[in-house]
Amino acid sequence: MDFTFSSKEELYKMIEPALDAKKSELDRLGYRYIHKNDVWNYLILTKWTKSHNLELNDIVSDILNCDNRLLDKYLKEKLSEQKQKIEII
Repeated sequence: MDFTFSSKEELYKMIEPALDAKKSELDRLGYRYIHKNDVWNYLILTKWTKSHNLELNDIVSDILNCDNRLLDKYLKEKLSEQKQKIEII
């Protein structure tokens, strides 16, 4: 079955159940502050940035198998960077 998407929003809606499952896993493991949009944005900015023609199954697999500790570390670093920018202003 071939899927094509006209926008990131359309793709997001299709893979939202995988993001919901990942969010549930993160909640169970104590990462309650990480939201499904954080997972999505993390993968877009780190794993998928240089990828082309990703298959839907690869995207879902990346979501479900995303390393929770690396995701947590990445988000904390981003938050720290944002906090530093605010303090400079």
